[in-house]
Amino acid sequence: MKRHLAAGLGLGLALALAAPAYADVTIGVAGPMTGENAIFGEQIKNGVTQAVEDINAAGGVNGEKLVIKIGDDACDPKQAVNVANQLAGDGVKLVVGHYCSGSSIPASAVYAEEGIIEISPASTNPAFTDKRPGKTIYRVCGRDDQQGGIAGKYILEKYAGKKVAIVNDKSSYGKGLADETQKTFEAGGGKPVLVEAITAGEKDYSALVSKLKQAGADVVYFGGYYQQAGLIVRQMRDQGLQAVLMGGDALQSSEFLGITGKTGEGTLFTFPPDQTKLPEAAEVVKKFAAKKIKPEGFTLYSYAALQIWAAAANAAKSTEAEDVAAEMDKQEFKTVAGPIKFDDKGDPTVAGFTFYEFKDGGYTQLGM
Repeated sequence: MKRHLAAGLGLGLALALAAPAYADVTIGVAGPMTGENAIFGEQIKNGVTQAVEDINAAGGVNGEKLVIKIGDDACDPKQAVNVANQLAGDGVKLVVGHYCSGSSIPASAVYAEEGIIEISPASTNPAFTDKRPGKTIYRVCGRDDQQGGIAGKYILEKYAGKKVAIVNDKSSYGKGLADETQKTFEAGGGKPVLVEAITAGEKDYSALVSKLKQAGADVVYFGGYYQQAGLIVRQMRDQGLQAVLMGGDALQSSEFLGITGKTGEGTLFTFPPDQTKLPEAAEVVKKFAAKKIKPEGFTLYSYAALQIWAAAANAAKSTEAEDVAAEMDKQEFKTVAGPIKFDDKGDPTVAGFTFYEFKDGGYTQLGM
């Protein structure tokens, strides 16, 4: 009996010595996995999933493999806080997300308090970092005051003397972007013929279109998401209004033309220069193509967010937020979205926007 017990103890010791020294590291992915903005949640998930595969194939982070935990906030602020608390309870070291600014802003308070790094690939409202609740909160995309500034100047230059209307969907993102565009437009001497807000989720915008027609709008700047933008364009054309609709990065979706058909062609939107054309992204773009995934929108920004965190964690030899953030604050990172360095707010120091136009069944980057 003693011999069997000794053998058992010896076997147990051998198994313990052979066991891996590290456990998995859990990474959170947060965004609208359901609801009308689910296409953007899918982009974030696709980007992080591919990055995890590539990082794990290269040996992981500090010898540990990464695993993903997904949280669905449906772009609802209250649900975003619930997701943040759930992910914190799951012991995540990083959250890539959220998508909507209205979700990222309240969720960031949870991550800051719990000592978790959050990197948003898509939340552009300035308040996300201007009112940063802690030093573990970052984004890799640009801000609405940058995007709105470019849009306002473009309208002043390209549509000088034309009648311009400003419309927003009342969301943190949409109103913030429209306000920044209006600010730049008015600072340059422009005066909107109409400033209006809509309620997102409605289907009938005929009352808005009637106001736009009455005001004689030639250009309609819309702060909001592609779903409402698509309905507004379609209903403008149905009522004979040929005004150009212009919006921000939330219009960058092939689904837009699915709503509008050919009536949406000519619509303009701002987004960063096409990252899929960057040499740094070539190999990753091939991997997406092999999976029949189009890495549009915020897919590569999401991949880049995990690249940055992994590089910083390896440099720090730690996955603790304070250690990783210290590396994130001092390094410039090579990513699939180009080189990224953070300023003292957690914003990327270089984040440009350019214009795109929907045409020929897709969208094309315009020369500025």
